[in-house]
Amino acid sequence: MHSNRYTLLYAGVLSIITAIVLTVAAEGLKPAQVANIALDKKSNILKAVRLSFTKGEEIEHAYTKGIQEVVLNSSGEVLTGLKINDIDLKKELSKPAKDRHLPLYIFTADDARKYYIVPLRGVGLWGPIWGYISLENDLNTVYGAFFDHKSETPGLGAEIAEIPFQQQFQGKKIISEQGQFVSVNVVKKTDKLNLSDEHRVDAISGGTITSKGTDAMLKNCTAPYLAYFEKIKNESPSNQQAP
Repeated sequence: MHSNRYTLLYAGVLSIITAIVLTVAAEGLKPAQVANIALDKKSNILKAVRLSFTKGEEIEHAYTKGIQEVVLNSSGEVLTGLKINDIDLKKELSKPAKDRHLPLYIFTADDARKYYIVPLRGVGLWGPIWGYISLENDLNTVYGAFFDHKSETPGLGAEIAEIPFQQQFQGKKIISEQGQFVSVNVVKKTDKLNLSDEHRVDAISGGTITSKGTDAMLKNCTAPYLAYFEKIKNESPSNQQAP
């Protein structure tokens, strides 16, 4: 029978060896994990323009071919010294609006039409929610949307990640007929608001807090891009034509 000292020594050595093996394995897998995260992000951006792929090479090809990455300041000017991967949207949203750096993805389709993809980040019931919304070349009409979450309730708030909820946004408008930014509002059918149907989508039944979080996220994250959208409209009058 082994002494207590032997048992403790054996357990200690085994723990150290296990920790070293796990550390080496984690470091070895880290590049693959980073690559998978980047690929998933690209896939989600493409989903915002209604493109969905299952194979990594398809995602990479479509992204490389169609997506242009730019970083803007609050005045709508394109910044040349920053890469989009250096931007942490969560940190940027915590800054005063005038100090933010705004990532934007511009998708050029095979027919040469451009779609402007705005990244979104907000808070749901149990944690962060995020996504992307794309605008057609009139910079007003929503072309597509993608949302996801970390820990919303299945069957309730988690419905933001489902296609039926996301498809509601297609064809909605963010600018009113009077030229004011009103966003796309996530509201209950029974809510009596002075909003036409083109500015509202149905909130999730039983997911009130997540719906309100999504509504706030859309407003907070889209509004800072209006200065850039105005510049594009002024510089390219043809960009105002509806598809």
